[in-house]
Amino acid sequence: MENQYFYHAKAQWHMHERGSVEAEHAVPRSIHFSAPPEFGGEAGMWTPEHFLMAAIASCYVATFRAVANTSRLEYRGLEVAVDGLLEKQEGGFRFTKVILRPSVILNREEDRERAVRMVEKAERACLVSRSLSSTVVLEPKILVEATAAV
Repeated sequence: MENQYFYHAKAQWHMHERGSVEAEHAVPRSIHFSAPPEFGGEAGMWTPEHFLMAAIASCYVATFRAVANTSRLEYRGLEVAVDGLLEKQEGGFRFTKVILRPSVILNREEDRERAVRMVEKAERACLVSRSLSSTVVLEPKILVEATAAV
């Protein structure tokens, strides 16, 4: 396994209050974005702030999946809500806190403690949130739904 990987993205400003971002050639679609409306951008568009929260959420989901698979934890579903607190500080705005709210749905009550450990391990291993200088707060929810007999 390599020690370094590079990822590429490029952004362009197109018209009015809108731009687009695209990744490597293998990623088929570009995404249109704007600044947040509170900073003079167009409402109803993805923003760089949304991209950051989406990067954290998607990284967490992928990391949890890898951790759970390695540990052979059986689960029915995972959903992660991510909220970021943007605050004005000396030198400008920055994200000071990110709250991760993963909800894991299990089949069996006896897997609850292991699921909590996997949730915590995934938070520690998620490379996007580990790369932030913001405080990361984990607020997990573990649910058990018995499999319905057919």
